[in-house]
Amino acid sequence: MKLISWNVNGLRAVLTHDFMTTFNQLDADWFCVQETKMQEGQASLDLPGYHQYFNYAERKGYSGTAIFTKHEPLAVTYGIGVPELDTEGRVITLEYPNFYLITVYTPNSGSDLKRLAFRQTWDQAFLAYTNALAEKKPLVYCGDLNVAHHEIDLKNPASNHHNAGFTDEERQDFTTQLDAGYVDSFRHFYPDQTDIFSWWSYRFSARSRNAGWRIDYFVASSDFVPFMTDAAIHNEVLGSDHCPVELTVDPTLLEAK
Repeated sequence: MKLISWNVNGLRAVLTHDFMTTFNQLDADWFCVQETKMQEGQASLDLPGYHQYFNYAERKGYSGTAIFTKHEPLAVTYGIGVPELDTEGRVITLEYPNFYLITVYTPNSGSDLKRLAFRQTWDQAFLAYTNALAEKKPLVYCGDLNVAHHEIDLKNPASNHHNAGFTDEERQDFTTQLDAGYVDSFRHFYPDQTDIFSWWSYRFSARSRNAGWRIDYFVASSDFVPFMTDAAIHNEVLGSDHCPVELTVDPTLLEAK
């Protein structure tokens, strides 16, 4: 079975390009989307066989997440239960008998790191949220985490040190998450893979030069890892400044215990 995560940088915009072609070609069991930048009723997707779940930001044209899935969940939760952090539509959680699936769009620290403090508050709260769920059953979360963890995860680490997405604080927060019992699925399968990225700036012809960052992830709790079979980054897919990332899992994940 296949899980896909993609920051589309505006769902309405990507729908006017090749989103449906990509969606159909990837044929995912779960297709998670970040940065939908839309409100309820602003777009309609004809996705036969898929259940659709959206979390909208209060601010129009900003943030937002969605999940399209062939597998109806037991329950759906929006946000992480912290009112001051749940106004931007950043999280959707699907519960299944044997696991949780979360899509998340982590806040960007912004220019001049103006939102770094907010981002770190978010990181702490999100870790508390995932930990509480992981105590109950295996868990996997995916999305644009807005952090390149190690120097191998971006093209130009020296010149980007202390920039949003590659600050010591953000990288340490992600280390703290992994140290709490989670695994970066791509690095689990490809620990030494270089020059593989999921986001490229629209400036300076970054994509054509592959001057990118790997900031989109599937992160799994340690007891979810045995279900994982492979990971991939679809850097051939255009339509956004991000590309889709993939995790494949054993079908027994959905079998009743």
